[in-house]
Amino acid sequence: MNDVFSKLIAGELNLGVKQVENTIALLAEGATIPFISRYRKEMTGSLDEVAVANIKERYDKLQEIEKRKETILKTIDEQGVMTSELKKRITDCFNLTELEDIYLPYKPKRKTRASKAREKGLEPLAQIIFKQQDRDIDACVERFLNDEVSSADEAIQGASDIIAEWVSEHQTARDMVRTSFERTGYITSKVVKGKEEEGIKYKDYFDFSEPLRKCQSHRLLAMQRGANDGFLRVSITPDEEQTQERLMRYFVKSNTKAASLVADAVKDSFKRLIEPAIETEFHNLSKVKADTESIRVFTENLRQLLLAAPLGQKRVLALDPGFRTGCKVVCLDAQGQLIHNETIYPHAPQNQWGLAAKKIDSLVDAYKIDAIAIGNGTASRETESFIRSIRFGKDLQVFVVSEDGASVYSASKVARDEFPEYDVTVRGAISIGRRLMDPLAELVKIDPKSIGVGQYQHDVDQARLKSSLDQTVESCVNLVGVNLNTASMHLLTYVSGLGPALAKNIVDYRTENGPFQSRDALKKVPRLGAKAYEQCAGFLRVDVSENPLDNSAVHPESYSIAKKMAADLGKSVKELIGNKELCAQIDLKKYITDKVGLPTLTDIVKELEKPGRDPRQGIKVFEFDPNVRTIEDLRPGQVLPGIVTNITNFGAFVDVGVKQDGLVHISQLADQFVSDPNTIVKLHQHVQVKVTEVDVARKRIQLTMRGLQ
Repeated sequence: MNDVFSKLIAGELNLGVKQVENTIALLAEGATIPFISRYRKEMTGSLDEVAVANIKERYDKLQEIEKRKETILKTIDEQGVMTSELKKRITDCFNLTELEDIYLPYKPKRKTRASKAREKGLEPLAQIIFKQQDRDIDACVERFLNDEVSSADEAIQGASDIIAEWVSEHQTARDMVRTSFERTGYITSKVVKGKEEEGIKYKDYFDFSEPLRKCQSHRLLAMQRGANDGFLRVSITPDEEQTQERLMRYFVKSNTKAASLVADAVKDSFKRLIEPAIETEFHNLSKVKADTESIRVFTENLRQLLLAAPLGQKRVLALDPGFRTGCKVVCLDAQGQLIHNETIYPHAPQNQWGLAAKKIDSLVDAYKIDAIAIGNGTASRETESFIRSIRFGKDLQVFVVSEDGASVYSASKVARDEFPEYDVTVRGAISIGRRLMDPLAELVKIDPKSIGVGQYQHDVDQARLKSSLDQTVESCVNLVGVNLNTASMHLLTYVSGLGPALAKNIVDYRTENGPFQSRDALKKVPRLGAKAYEQCAGFLRVDVSENPLDNSAVHPESYSIAKKMAADLGKSVKELIGNKELCAQIDLKKYITDKVGLPTLTDIVKELEKPGRDPRQGIKVFEFDPNVRTIEDLRPGQVLPGIVTNITNFGAFVDVGVKQDGLVHISQLADQFVSDPNTIVKLHQHVQVKVTEVDVARKRIQLTMRGLQ
């Protein structure tokens, strides 16, 4: 069956059959997506992570369809109506919608009008009428009158109900209606009577209608939420007159009385059975499409957030700002370990500005602080002004760091396990400082839905969302690489081939035996077998190892190649690493074998040139306009510095320092037409924006970037 699946997937994704076959085989062996795309390029034809993930997703769906086929075949067999032709139709079908259409006439049903008519013996009459050949229908009807069917009208009604069900189960009829929904379907939203005031946030959808094919995912999810909350009624309808005409042309074959009865049954079937069923189908399909788009937006934002520029291993003083309760202060060493914490009160009502400034200055000096991180929540701007007013005896970089999700982390089991003796306020401040040092290492501890980026993420299929987000986190972690001796258990969990159990075993082994001195030492970790080692080794870095390749992305299985490259140049690996001129002299063709080709060899040389290079960009200091602190300070026409905090399909949200993000609509992102905001802006990008509209009461800020970038 895998051969069939491979051909189907190759055709759908426009890939080579061998590429798909090999990818499926690797996945079946337990290889991860990052490992396959990074270290098995010869087998896959250099497929990237996206292509490998697409193959996996489609393969999983085809397996689900196979399981559904087994159930359908068993059910029809048990009814004793299976034919060789029907079995072939089911076996050869790889489209779930088509498969369910084939199964529909045989699917066990609750009592229906048609089933009741069959029990009265009216199916033969329905067959006579449906053929539209007998001109004396009234005489035919008389033959079916009995104790259970007392009148001709009752007999005709029962036969018509059976015909209506036949039509509703006819695959061609269902496809006709589907086509109408696709081409002419409109999605309409109306407010539930009496809910106008309570559901005012859905006002844009109180009387809304547009072609379904043009409905953007964020609008569809907004309507869906309004319907779920009980404020809106949402419907999808095709051009009913046109659809019924097509059905009539297909089923009505003459101008007899029988044909007239069939026409009535077709109309009834459309309104009562087919249209509601296909409408539900299109609601579901539209929701899946909207979910897919929303998840895509979320994962793209998450990827940018996780790959945000790190400060690196520097000593950091972090503040979680506050007014009445004070500012929680923590000092972290270069590895992110807590070395001091206390609380200062520079703001009202205590106003201990001088005492707080003296304390911060002494902490910076005592703990040799390199940078200061300030959370962007309550009292952030005031705390930033306070910090910048202090005259330190050294140059210090001051950063404002997003707090999104910090409170979730500080109350989580992960935080309790890390800092059991400290309360949530200290944990929150630690998280702010660590986010500055390494956003990826800290953010992996937080449920991505709590990080504050995305578009209607709580309204989409949560299982699909989790799967996609987990895959994104795994991708980012393995792209950057992980220091085996400093990584937390949570970060190690996402390394290719590990997971929670092996990550814990690694940390436990490290605690008992001290830092790993080489990649090879990983093999001593309990339950970490050859397969797990193969999958994870290339993504783990050991910077204290005597072998410099252990601190690179060169996989241990390729060490012999790197050593041979160096030996052929009369050098050691240490001498070769980082020497671009020497690396340029390597003739890759000399090292090609039946298992190792140019893609892998090219990667090895790139890594030798810049071993362990972090793909993330350098961090930059940002400052808001000092004259703008609240929404009341904003005026149309002002040009301000801002930071992109979220990207959606309809535009980007930008923080200009007033505790309320403003929206740059997609039409205002650039002077040219923009179809995807991600082509213009990135998360945490520093931008210039102009204020175009301020609604203080509704806390809405409209911004533009046109003519400014």
